[in-house]
This record gives sequence, structure tokens and C-alpha cells, in this order.
Amino acid sequence: MSEPRATNDLLPLDSLAYALGKPQGSAIIKQEFSDFRVDEELAFAPSGEGDHVFIQIQKTDASTIEVAKRLSDVAAVRQADVSYSGMKDRRGETSQWFSVKLPPEKEPRLAALEDEKLAIIAMHRNSRKLKIGSHARNRFQLKLRGCEGSRDDFERRLEALRDGGVPNYFGAQRFGAQMSNLRQVSVLMRQVLEGDKAVQQGGRFRRGMLYSAARSYLFNQVLSERISAGNWQSYLRGDVLSLDGSGRCFKLADEEAGEEWTDELQQRIETLDIHTTGPLPGIISAKDKYVSSGEAADIEKRVLTELDWMVAGLEAFGLQASRRALRFAAAELTWQWEQEIPARISSSDAEACGNLNLAFTLPRGAYATSLLRELCQLRES
Repeated sequence: MSEPRATNDLLPLDSLAYALGKPQGSAIIKQEFSDFRVDEELAFAPSGEGDHVFIQIQKTDASTIEVAKRLSDVAAVRQADVSYSGMKDRRGETSQWFSVKLPPEKEPRLAALEDEKLAIIAMHRNSRKLKIGSHARNRFQLKLRGCEGSRDDFERRLEALRDGGVPNYFGAQRFGAQMSNLRQVSVLMRQVLEGDKAVQQGGRFRRGMLYSAARSYLFNQVLSERISAGNWQSYLRGDVLSLDGSGRCFKLADEEAGEEWTDELQQRIETLDIHTTGPLPGIISAKDKYVSSGEAADIEKRVLTELDWMVAGLEAFGLQASRRALRFAAAELTWQWEQEIPARISSSDAEACGNLNLAFTLPRGAYATSLLRELCQLRES
């Protein structure tokens, strides 16, 4: 097994393959808080009664962790009694759900949460707390300011992403500022592989974040390899498949017995109803039915063998292997330019092509930055 590497031996995010080629156009994002609007939608309706208060909060320039801490303070409860479904961007206007274990007579305390950054939209009771991943989707409304390049190229890329799906890369948020989480992974992996008991017993939450970054890095490398090979949107023998938006997986029942890829399955993959998947490495249970094989497994093995120390660290930590779709559908993707280009200037030649408003819906776990990465380069304001 290879030795854990320093972070500078790991590949930067900009080395990942582009499905549509590296874009030449550019734009500014998040110049104003209102330029980045996200609304989280739960996968179920609160029951209306129970020990937990579900609170829908609109936040501006505040992180999810900050809001959770503030809820703990104003409700005078332990931080363990506050939960949320997903992390949301700090710089932007976002609405998301939190839950607090709180008796009805103490609910008035929550009014103290509101200020110039936080507003309560709705509150409902529920019998159980909100768990990670309990939301179904996120609705985005983005404004790209000062777009430079060709409008025709922007629109060709948007059409391709709408019709063919978006590479399901984990975004930079997963890896911390300047990939700081990955900077700590090789040290942590070495300690765990050497059986350091102190590491295994303490700081489990922080270690979990670091291992999540490691799994995300490995998945990104497999996806990049399949994009480079031109088969990330296609079925390969032995692929594990995923139903769009659900995370549920399946395989052809018995390829070795001759079950073939059908026209119906091909149509489903072309219409983004199903997707091929890549590995989130860890321990593979003998009962796991969704393990790649054949050509698909060969690609995964080739990529992961080069990082076998990272895979071994995940297994030593006890993480169970899982799968993630290689692409996601940007549902209801629409776009509109704010300014008209003068008739004397061709849209294909225009350098400054105005502001672009985007609207789309993504399943939980998908990153809007992965869509923007394929569309344009992002500039500082």
C-alpha cells in the first residue's frame, strides 16, 4: 500500500475534467446577497404535534452553523437539541429548516432569534427532530453579473446541461478553505492506520468531516476519469444505476446470465430518469447488492489504486461504502438576460454581454457550483 501523501501531491479542483470543455466566458457571482438565493424544500410535512419545533428561517450573510448556535442560545437548550437538514451558503439569501427540542410553553423564546440577518418564516411541531438529508431539493435563483464572452456560448452550455445533466462533482465547500480539510487527511489517515487509540476515541465529529472530504475527493477523481473517457453519461457493463433524485440504486439483475441493456433503459438514461454512479469508498459489506463490476469496476479500481492509502484509512475508520450518481438533473432550468445587445454587435462576438438570471432546482447533495463551473469562470467583483 502506498504511503499517505501531502496535500500538495493531491490534485487541485481545477484539474478535474470538464464535460463541456473549460469555459472561456466569465461572470461575477454573489456581488450582492440577493444574487444568490436558495430555498430548501423538505421531503415531508411536519406532523403538527410533538416535542420538536420545526422552524423555517430566512438568513442573510449567516452560516448554518451560526444560526444553529444562535437557536441554542435563544432557546436555552443544548446544541445537541438543535438540528438541520443541510448546510447552506453563508453569502446569500437562503431559507432553510431547523428543529429545536423545546416544550410548547417555551416557544416564545424563539422570537428573540430575529434580527437584521434572520427572520422566522414558519414554525410547526413534529414528533421527531430534523435529520441530515431530510430535505428533498433546493431551489436556486442566481444572478451572474458582468458576463463576458459570447452569449451564444453561455446558452449552448446551458442547453447542454439542461438536456444532458451536470457532472455531480463535490464542490469546493466540501474541502474547506484552500482545501484545508484535505491538508489534514494524510496526517489523520497515518494515525488511524497505525492504530492510534487516542485519535480513534476523540473528536469524532471533526474526523467525520475530514473523512467526508476524503471520500468526496476520491469520488471526484473517478468522475473526472469517466468524463475524460467520454462515458460519464453512458452505461458501462457492471455499472450501478441510480434513480434520479432519490438516491436509490439498482443493477441489471444478472448480466452474466445475458441480461442486456435495453432500449427502454437507454431512453431513461437519455432523459435523465436514471444515472450511472461512482463510489464513495469504505467497507463493502458482503450483503451489499450494489457493487460495480466489469468495465465500470475496472475504471474505479484503476483510479482508487493510486490512492489506496486513502481508501484503507476510510475502511479503518469504519465507514461503509456507498454510491453517488455521476450526474444530476438541473430541473426547471431557465435563464434570462437583463440587457439587450445592440443590433450592431453580434451575440457570438460580444465581450460584455450583461447580467444573466438563472433559476433551477437541484436534488439534495448536488452543488450549484458544479453547474456554474461548466458554464463560466467566476471573477472577483
